[in-house]
Amino acid sequence: MLDLAPIALLAYLLGSIPFGLLLTRFAGAGDLRKIGSGNIGATNVLRTGRRDIALATLLLDGGKGAVAVLIAYRFGTEAAFTAAFCAVLGHLFPVWLGFKGGKGVATTLGVLLALDPPVGAAACLIWLVVAYATRYSSLAALVAIGTSPLAAFFARGLEEALLAALLAILVVIRHHENIGRLAQGTEGKIKLGRG
Repeated sequence: MLDLAPIALLAYLLGSIPFGLLLTRFAGAGDLRKIGSGNIGATNVLRTGRRDIALATLLLDGGKGAVAVLIAYRFGTEAAFTAAFCAVLGHLFPVWLGFKGGKGVATTLGVLLALDPPVGAAACLIWLVVAYATRYSSLAALVAIGTSPLAAFFARGLEEALLAALLAILVVIRHHENIGRLAQGTEGKIKLGRG
C-alpha cells in the first residue's frame, strides 16, 4: 500500500485540476461556479454558450483521468486501478476548490478508456446515444457509467467490474440532485446541435 501512495497522490492531483473553471476564466466567461448549475464540468460550461470551451473541458477532464491511468500502468494493474479511482476522486473533491468539484463523468469515461478501451468506448457510445435521444446529459451519464460494470465484467472480469461499480456509485451519488429533477421532470436539457 505504501508503494501505491505516490501514484495515488499524483492521480488525485491530476484529477483535481479544474479545467472547466480555468478555461472559462481565461476566456473571460466569469466564474463557472456562479453560472448555471455551478458545476465545473463540461455540461455547465456549455451553458456559457461557448461550445468550444465545453468540448475542450470534456476532453481535458477525460484526458487527465486517462493520463493518470496510463502513467500508473507502468507499475502494474493494481497501480492503474488505484490511479483510476484517485483521479476521479480528485475531480469530485479537488483540494484547490475546498473539495467541491464536478460530477466525474468525463474523468470516469477517461479512466475507463485508458483501463479498457472497448469498455470505455462502449460507455462513450451509450452516453452519446442516450444524450441524443433524450437531451438529458445527466441521464446519459447515469446510464453510460451505470452499465460500465457489466461491460467490464464481461471484458476483463470481476476485479475491473468492481472498480467500475465503485466509480459508478460515486458518479450516482454526485448526481443525486439531477436524479431528483429527472424524477420530477424539471431537469434541464442540452443542445447537441445548432440552434
